[in-house]
Parts: sequence; structure tokens; C-alpha cells
Amino acid sequence: MKSEKISELTTSRLSVYLRCLNALHAAGIKTISSQALAEQFNLNSAQIRKDLGYFGEFGVRGVGYYVEDLRDHITKILGLDSPHRVGIIGAGRLGTALANYNGFGRSNFTVVALFDNDRQKIGHRIGDAGLLVHNVDDVAQVIREEAIDVMVIAVPAKAAQRVLNQVMSAGIKAVLNFAPVSLTARRGVKVKTVDLTTSLESLSYFLSQPSNSTVTQPRRRTSSKEQWMSKQQNEI
Repeated sequence: MKSEKISELTTSRLSVYLRCLNALHAAGIKTISSQALAEQFNLNSAQIRKDLGYFGEFGVRGVGYYVEDLRDHITKILGLDSPHRVGIIGAGRLGTALANYNGFGRSNFTVVALFDNDRQKIGHRIGDAGLLVHNVDDVAQVIREEAIDVMVIAVPAKAAQRVLNQVMSAGIKAVLNFAPVSLTARRGVKVKTVDLTTSLESLSYFLSQPSNSTVTQPRRRTSSKEQWMSKQQNEI
């Protein structure tokens, strides 16, 4: 692997490549070129080669990539060869929906605990997996007991920074934040924010542009010569 710092955009694209390779593997495809991979999944072949080049030489001249081998390499690069245990703070509608999301298991993530400060929820089991809702005040203890290494924040914006401070103090270094607020993390802690409102507003901007409206083009008058040629073609 090259010594230069790898951007988050690159690692995000690696995740996309892995998803594509999983689909190819499921279809029984053994080898594929970067060009064929790009064409099949609407990607950029040069970008694929550049991104993979940060981590080594995986292609074989005249063959392309061995799908299963490249899947294994990217899985290890992304750290998905080891299981990750996830805790969710906020047992409301969003937190419960995330706990029930079946897609985590396909990427080696398992939700093992829910936290909340609502006394009516604490001690009860929620979701399809029947996860126990813990008191958020016990988050440090549960993190140790359950060996949690990833935390999800699904609380109101005003409480998000306080919750982040709690989980950072408990040793968590990877946080997925769904609260609509920018959080300040200490050095060595990675916070990735999923801002649904910003994404929707971006889509709203796209829809508001005149180029995305249906425009009826004025009908062009057909010349007498074109009418004659059309008639001749119809008679053939």
C-alpha cells in the first residue's frame, strides 16, 4: 500500500466496488476487466484502476481481475474481514428502524445494544431481534461488556454532542451520526454524519432548475423537398 493518505471518497468508492463484485460473484462471474466492470455498473474504469492502485497491483494482464480474489482484498482493506459490533443511542423511530435493518449483516456489522433516556423504554426489548434498551447513563459499561466498536447516534440535535462526548470517553473511535448537526470530535475519532435534510434539499434544488422541466419543442415545418422524400420512402 502506498504511504500517501487515502481519502474518504476513495474508501467510499471501494465499498461500491465491493458491492459490484459481490453481485458478479453471485452470478458466477470469475474474471472481469476494469472496463467491463465500469460499463456493467456505470462506473469509471480509470478511477477504478487508480483507486485500487493505492493498495497494490490486483489486475492480471490479458485477464483483468479475478472476482473472488479482488473481493477478498477489498474486504480486508475495508476491515470487513473482522466483525463489528454496533450500539445505537436513541431508541425512537429512527433508532429502532436502524436496529431492524437487515443490511448490516451483509457487511459484517451486528447491532447488539440500544440506549435511551426514556424510563418507559429502558429495560424493554425492541425490534425484530428483541434488543434490550439500556439506560444511556450505562453506555460505557455496556460498550465494554458487549465489545462495541461502532456507535450510531440517533438523538435530537441538541443532545448529540453530549452523547458523542460520552461515547468518546468510553473509547469509541467510529461514530455514525444521524442528528442534523455538526459535531466536534477529538483527534483519533471518526464521525460520519448522515444528513437527510441536506440531501433532500439538494434534490429540491435539482428539481427547481428549468433544465429539469418538461419543455415542449416547437414543431418544425417540413419543407416540400422533405415531404417528397418521405413520400418516396413510404412507397418503396
